[in-house]
Amino acid sequence: MLNGRRLNVKRWLILSAAAAVFATACSTAATGDGEAAGAADESTTTEETTTTGETSTSVTTDDEPQAAIGVLPEGPSALFDMRADEFPDPLIEIDEIISGGPPPDGIPPIEDPVFLPVIDNIDILDPGESVVALEIDGDARAYPVRALIWHEIVNDTVGEVPVTVTYCPLCNSATTYKRTIRGVETTFGTSGRLFNSSLVMYDRATESLWTHFDGRGVVGVLAGEQLESIPAPLMSWGDFREAYPTGQILDWTQTGTSRPYGTNPYTGYDDPATDPFLFLGDADGRTRAKQRVVGIEIDGVAKAYALEVVSGGEAKATNTEIDGLPIVILWKAGQVSALDTASLDAGADVGTVGVFNPVVDGQTLTFAAEGDRFVDAETGSVWLVSGDAVSGPLQGTSLERIDHLDTFWFAWSAFQPETELIES
Repeated sequence: MLNGRRLNVKRWLILSAAAAVFATACSTAATGDGEAAGAADESTTTEETTTTGETSTSVTTDDEPQAAIGVLPEGPSALFDMRADEFPDPLIEIDEIISGGPPPDGIPPIEDPVFLPVIDNIDILDPGESVVALEIDGDARAYPVRALIWHEIVNDTVGEVPVTVTYCPLCNSATTYKRTIRGVETTFGTSGRLFNSSLVMYDRATESLWTHFDGRGVVGVLAGEQLESIPAPLMSWGDFREAYPTGQILDWTQTGTSRPYGTNPYTGYDDPATDPFLFLGDADGRTRAKQRVVGIEIDGVAKAYALEVVSGGEAKATNTEIDGLPIVILWKAGQVSALDTASLDAGADVGTVGVFNPVVDGQTLTFAAEGDRFVDAETGSVWLVSGDAVSGPLQGTSLERIDHLDTFWFAWSAFQPETELIES
């Protein structure tokens, strides 16, 4: 039984087979015996080589590990023992962290990403294919979902900021975090486990477990830590190359592994009539489990907008607010679903969403769609779905991006159970 209902048997067999393929065909990381060294005597500084080969520097005492900047606690690896006595209390039920099929790093992250200039590779992808769009201090990078669907994590440095870019196919969510914890830079790997049908990551400094969906350390010596999120939405390649012509795109032919890039191992998973894979318990019944939503959380107030509410025609602007703060949701047709058909460039059009703070120089702008562009009523400036003004008095201005998730309702409501749902 999954999600309190009987899963379509044929689809379950397809997805189980996909998981088995991952477990046997994906590269397996060297994991050793899973035991990290115990706490040092007295107050000491030690260097620890973890089971994945990274060295972490830690300070420990006879009491609890110090939460000092520049050091991390040491202890057993949560990859292999989630119930170690040395760990703080877990943030989630350990029994709800289940195997997704592959072993740790059986779905291999991309560790040394290679990039190509957008300007010289305009036609490298079909314009409708999905990419994760990340821009930091003028350094704009596109991470094609055709790579992320097979690797799920990219450890990178963008605008001199160490980041981990993640994508979970089972909940159709892309999240990006700074990969610095208490001042210590680390990288992330795939644990091979799922929570709420969502990717569970691990950091290579301490091998604690983290939920991809909200960036929390949930099991291990770093349970209770929170990664800093960076807005990096899904976007069509056509919209990315228009917004960031001087940017870069990840070269999926240089990942160090061979995969059938451009194909979808989750064919048909986008079908809203089907159940989530390996989702325990009952999904929030306010709408269909796989209803696509735009999830936004601001200062503890969460809202989920059904995709049909914020989309329509060539483009649509939704001027609204959350907890009294104005926001604008921009939607533009042209991005295809990566979880629909066997080929990633042939799925149904789900469009590209951008969520922004509409306040510029103290003035709250009101947006409307005109064709496939957006125009603000206050200045008449013309904007892209990326939040960039391309003509008019505000040309060259970029709206402040608000973090959001394009995801399925079952995942958003599981992590945000108090969320409001907007369906009309």
